[in-house]
This record gives sequence, structure tokens and C-alpha cells, in this order.
Amino acid sequence: MNNDAKFAVLGGGSWATAIVKMLTNNQKEVGWYMRNTDAIEHIKSQRHNPNYLTSVEFKPEQLILTNNINEAVNYADVLIFAIPSAFLVGELEKLTVSLKDKIIFSAIKGIVPESGLIVGEHFHNVYEIPFDHIGVITGPCHAEEVAMERLSYLTIACADTEKAKLVANNLASNYIKTNISKDIIGTEYAAMLKNIYAIAAGIAHGLGYGDNFQSVLMSNAIREMKRYTKRIHNLDRNINKSAYLGDLLVTGYSVFSRNRMFGNMIGKGYTVKSAQMEMSMIAEGYYAAKSAYNIKENFTKKVKTPIIDAVYKVLYENKNPKKVFLDLTDKLD
Repeated sequence: MNNDAKFAVLGGGSWATAIVKMLTNNQKEVGWYMRNTDAIEHIKSQRHNPNYLTSVEFKPEQLILTNNINEAVNYADVLIFAIPSAFLVGELEKLTVSLKDKIIFSAIKGIVPESGLIVGEHFHNVYEIPFDHIGVITGPCHAEEVAMERLSYLTIACADTEKAKLVANNLASNYIKTNISKDIIGTEYAAMLKNIYAIAAGIAHGLGYGDNFQSVLMSNAIREMKRYTKRIHNLDRNINKSAYLGDLLVTGYSVFSRNRMFGNMIGKGYTVKSAQMEMSMIAEGYYAAKSAYNIKENFTKKVKTPIIDAVYKVLYENKNPKKVFLDLTDKLD
């Protein structure tokens, strides 16, 4: 891939909007697919996304906006998917053009519910995309802080270092620093798991647990993440790096974290359904909790995951959060 590669972002939410903002710092034009035709017309006339990160101003002449996913795929060499995992399959079913020659990077922090796979594995298994054509964009980075141009860090993972560098260079700016990694499986699973742990942090906060407990919870969460990712893909990775520990911390503690917000509502007494209806954005950790639990239940050798188990019981077995977390406190150290 050369530096003349064309990029397209697929998705209309806050993270998609932030990625388009980053790319427009380095590209003359950027493809952008979103389903909402009203939002497209608003961006063209008013220069900002009416639904997400409304403070970000775009130059419409830089954007190739379309509500046709096939047009976006045809336009670009590099496709960055930022569609919530729960809706990915439905969007991909609209494809009539091939993905075979495309470079695909996932900015989705979740599991594809229909296949039970992380996004990279889904593209590899279902669309036969080679792993060296698949990459992951992960944090620690919140879209809201990108909008405010606060210094943020991204990790770009791909088996092909040159493709990772290409994407990293096109996202970098004076307020975005990028690192590259070859641990595509580990970083993507870590990005999925941290959303579950953020829900746990939110539930604990909603129940009235303080900072002392939160620090123990996060300390146990990173060790649980290490055990889980090692079982999935046994690689000599440093779990304390920003792509793992850093992303976990910002998602577990930040006021911008939708997963923490979702958990906080559950802890305060909302039902799962009422919390989902109250939120305007998707909490990926809800779907991730079920998938992560089911995946680890099928491990030939069991992994100790008390935090994942606790979140699963609350969200999917309708267990009382207060009792579940009281039991969890005895399983942490």
C-alpha cells in the first residue's frame, strides 16, 4: 500500500465521526458511509454531524458522503468500520461488491453477535480476508476528547507492519499520537473485554462502592484480561501497555464511557431494557458480556473470570446486582 491510498469510514456514530475528523487532517478527501440521509444533508449544509460530536466542523468538499455502502467500498482502498457490532452483519448484508482486495481495519470494540467472533475473525472467516489485510484501531481514546483536540493515543494493530504504519500515519496529528502492534487478536479481544469491565465499574459505582473498591476491581480486571487473552491467543504480550491497561482504565473511569454509564444505571436500579432505552448510544459491553462468557465456557481448560461472570449474571440471568457484587468482593484480591 502506498500513501496515495483512499480511505473510507463506515458508520455514523461518535467514533466514526472522530475517525473522519482525524483522517481529514491528512487526506484531501475521505469517504464516509452512513445510513442516515438527513445527517448526510445536514453535514453538507451545516458542516457538522447533527447527532454526534456536533462541535466538530468539517469541510464538505473533503468528504465523499454516501448512504450506499457499496459506493463507499468501491471508492476506498482502506475501509475503517465503526459500525456497532450488533448492526454489522445487517450492514454487510447490503454488500453486492467484493471486499477481497480491500484493507479492512476495525474500530469496533465488540463481538459480532451472530458469529460470536471478534470483528477481525468475522471478516477472515466469513469473507475470507487474509489476516495481513485486517487491522484494529484501539485506544485509550474517547471520541469526545478527539473532538476537543485533547492529546490522545491510538494503537494500530496489523500482522502487516506496513499497513499498520499507513493507517497510523493517516490518523496521527499534533493531538493524536499513534503506536503500532502486531497483536491483532490480543488488542481486539482486550478492546472487547474492557467494555465488560467498565460495566462492572459502573455497576459498582451505582451500588455505592467507592474508589478503594474500584481500584481493586480494575487491578483484578487487568489480570483477568491477561488470563483470558493468553488462553485465546498465547503471545508474549505486555498487558500493561496502553492498548490493554490504558484502554481499560479510561473506559472504566471516564465520564465519557458509555459502558460505565450503562453499568451505573444498572447499579442504581434500572432494568437492562430501561437502561438501553435511556441511552442514545450503544453500550458494546452488553453484547460482549454474553459472547465472552460463552467463549470461555467452551475453553478446554477453564479460566478464572469472576468479573465477567458477575456482569453476565446481572445482565443475562437477571440476578440482583447487590447480591452478585457482594459475592464478587470475596473473589477479588
